[in-house]
Amino acid sequence: MKHLLITGFDPFGGETVNPAWEAVSRLPDTIGVFRLTKLQIPTVFGIAADTVLAAARADAPDVILCVGLAAGRDAVTPERIAINIASAKKPDNAGNQPQESPILPGGPDGIFSTVPVSAMADAITAAGLPGRVSNTAGTFVCNDTLYRLLHHYADTPVRVGFVHVPQLPQQAGDGAPSMALGDMIAALTAAIGILR
Repeated sequence: MKHLLITGFDPFGGETVNPAWEAVSRLPDTIGVFRLTKLQIPTVFGIAADTVLAAARADAPDVILCVGLAAGRDAVTPERIAINIASAKKPDNAGNQPQESPILPGGPDGIFSTVPVSAMADAITAAGLPGRVSNTAGTFVCNDTLYRLLHHYADTPVRVGFVHVPQLPQQAGDGAPSMALGDMIAALTAAIGILR
């Protein structure tokens, strides 16, 4: 059986829950051909990726899939690319608030995900849930983490991806997009199920 390291962020921005971790922590222990290791990571620039890398050194995953919150989205969205920029509208959980800073000076402007994002999005919609490919992981900790991991695992067999989930209904304001936790779990299960 292959090994998938899947992560979700801790709460940030004054929230008491992060739907990314709530969904990840409730996933089955095996999906398709993968045994899952679930890991909560801090919403902190640099430290989030370092936490994933430390776990990966200990556990040697075949695939690393990080999950984060994208408030305002109405679908579960695998990310196509990470860009070499960190720019935060609000501080991370350690008070860092970079502005227009390269994540890795001299690194590529962008790095494409190494998981099949279109097939993952199709699997989510085939399960009757809203899913689509996203072409921007933003410039906050989610993008920072994806970029650092993709850079680290470039030219290795380890595949790396990122999926954003919407807010939970109790987090979203009137009329704001949201998704029930059970639907997020089902969407992630469907997306993981097509990985090989």
